[in-house]
Amino acid sequence: MSQKLKIAGWISVGALAGALTTVSLQTVARSSALAPLPLEELQQMAAVFGMIKTDYVEPVDEHKLISDAIAGMVASLDPHSQYFDKKSYKEFREGTSGRFVGVGIEISQEEGLVKVVSPIEGSPAYRAGLKPNDLITKIDDTVVKGLTLSEAVKKMRGEPNTKVTLTIFRKDENRSFPVTITREEIRTQSVKGKVMEPGYAWIRLSQFQERTVDDFVRKVDEIYKQEPNLKGMVLDLRNDPGGLLDAAVAISAAFLPENVSVVSTNGQLPESKFVYKAAPEFYQRRAGSDPLRRLPAGLKNVPLVVLVNEGSASASEIVAGALQDHKRAMVLGSQTFGKGSVQTVRPLGPDTGLKLTTARYYTPSGKSIQAKGIVPDVLVDETEEGNIFSLLRTREADLEKHLNSGQGPEVKDAAREKLREEARKKAEEEARKPVAERKFPEFGTEKDFQLVQALNQLKGRPVLVSKTQVIESKLEKKEN
Repeated sequence: MSQKLKIAGWISVGALAGALTTVSLQTVARSSALAPLPLEELQQMAAVFGMIKTDYVEPVDEHKLISDAIAGMVASLDPHSQYFDKKSYKEFREGTSGRFVGVGIEISQEEGLVKVVSPIEGSPAYRAGLKPNDLITKIDDTVVKGLTLSEAVKKMRGEPNTKVTLTIFRKDENRSFPVTITREEIRTQSVKGKVMEPGYAWIRLSQFQERTVDDFVRKVDEIYKQEPNLKGMVLDLRNDPGGLLDAAVAISAAFLPENVSVVSTNGQLPESKFVYKAAPEFYQRRAGSDPLRRLPAGLKNVPLVVLVNEGSASASEIVAGALQDHKRAMVLGSQTFGKGSVQTVRPLGPDTGLKLTTARYYTPSGKSIQAKGIVPDVLVDETEEGNIFSLLRTREADLEKHLNSGQGPEVKDAAREKLREEARKKAEEEARKPVAERKFPEFGTEKDFQLVQALNQLKGRPVLVSKTQVIESKLEKKEN
């Protein structure tokens, strides 16, 4: 792999709908020749700039005006491209370390408010009892309505051991209440796992981080020491918003034959046309021994089920797609988020930068992940009663100005909206139940319905397939 093609420094940052954007940091902008500039439009832009400077009701900072114009141009492309001014670029670079001081939530925006997609396990927000779909209406004394997502994030972050008060509106309980949270450095534990019962194990990845591969190897080793004769494993990627590309390639390689394709990328740039394979040179971040060499040999052949849902995005979709295409695992759960685009970050100077969508991801069989996601082999609901909220959840295809799959036009079906209306009614009925009855069980417990079905799949027992997703799956296949 040539130095030009070896895209290094993959990192994860929060993005819309809780999906983590996988990006490549490139230190040098491309120097290829630009097409002739549209002079007439540039003259109009200069004229508008001049009119605002001379005619607007009050003086305008010309640097801010130009910065906002650039930001608007980039934002018009898709939900994941972004212009970084001095302040936001500094915060972005700090965030690439994988550590930050804050409350520990993945967020999106809904009706001008900040929506909690998921509290990070073990974080201050998680301990304070924040839940998915909670709406943040105030941060300390600042009303959230009118703030951008990045502005809200800035207000929630701060110095360690300082306090921030969030006003929460919980829809299903129809009440607002304040929660005071002490900020701390967030270091998420991305790997959990255990032997569920003799012969069967569960291992969960909540994000793809720098430590994920080493932690995964350590956890698998623990499991095999406890249960040497493993008959089946469940790889749980539910609500995993993604992260590091090299970690996704490594986790895929842990289960796949060496050198098979894991994921490919394609875009306008020559270096964006690339195939990542299940080999150390495609995932090893540091010199030294391959961390996967420490894995038990049996992992390559152990029967495997991958659990996914609407919150599985980006890197987790890469893993699910690779294992599904190579028929290494049965994918079970709900259709994934559909975040299948690559963002490249390039400096524009010493303290500004551009995060730009430069490629799409494709599974080994050539299917685009973008705005489609991974459709499971077996559709299974969250609970025995059904997947009450699945159609109400935001996916990549629901985001304004989202990039299409690049494999034919998107087909909108009126039946999907009808299904969504039915789901809204079911959600309202669910909201009228006592709180204790509405709480979904924690992942990895004996009451985790999807996990129980995954274990049934491994044992060759009947699986209770979805009551609510069959029609939606047909619609997705019709679109494909």
